[in-house]
Amino acid sequence: VRSWSPARARRVNASRRACLVARFGFLYAQERLDAEILLRTFISDMETVQRIIYTAAVESFYAAKVAFWKLRIRVKETLSLDHMGPGSLEDAVLDYIVRHKDLYDIHASVHEVILSMTVNPKISCPPEVDFIVISTLIRELCSLAFSMQTLIPPLDIAFGVDGELFNKSMYYRSFDSDFTADFVAYHIWPALMENGAVIVKGEVVTKR
Repeated sequence: VRSWSPARARRVNASRRACLVARFGFLYAQERLDAEILLRTFISDMETVQRIIYTAAVESFYAAKVAFWKLRIRVKETLSLDHMGPGSLEDAVLDYIVRHKDLYDIHASVHEVILSMTVNPKISCPPEVDFIVISTLIRELCSLAFSMQTLIPPLDIAFGVDGELFNKSMYYRSFDSDFTADFVAYHIWPALMENGAVIVKGEVVTKR
């Protein structure tokens, strides 16, 4: 059994962080495009498709964070009864959640995300289509977002608003953007953040 040490904990955290950041990039580069292809079989308007995927990302992170906070409270209450160290109780809680990720009810989060998207007035699917068609992407996003909460510090996505001033340090412009426009028409993919700093840029469409 390996003894606990702050140095080893930091190395493990850094290694997991690198893997999760890379996974975020893969979701953007591959899984997002797969979801686009699926949605385009039902929806012809590309802006609508991209808005749906962005909303799925935002809702997935929110649902996963809420689930993590609830689980952390439960685990902390349990471990506090006999925690003796050597690390802090908070460290023990995070380590326990990392080693028992099956405690996360990801199916419930996916359901919550789809429900939230269904009542979101900014996006819509044809009556014969359900957002469940991109449940694979939603599941991957929830899983990733949950794991990112176990890092020290945790990673999160930036909250984007239509019409916000374009920030080149946070976003790339899409290829079909108006590169002279100063404001964001809509978001394609969120930026990944750590303590308020951009780790991975997101993507937006800018138009006049």
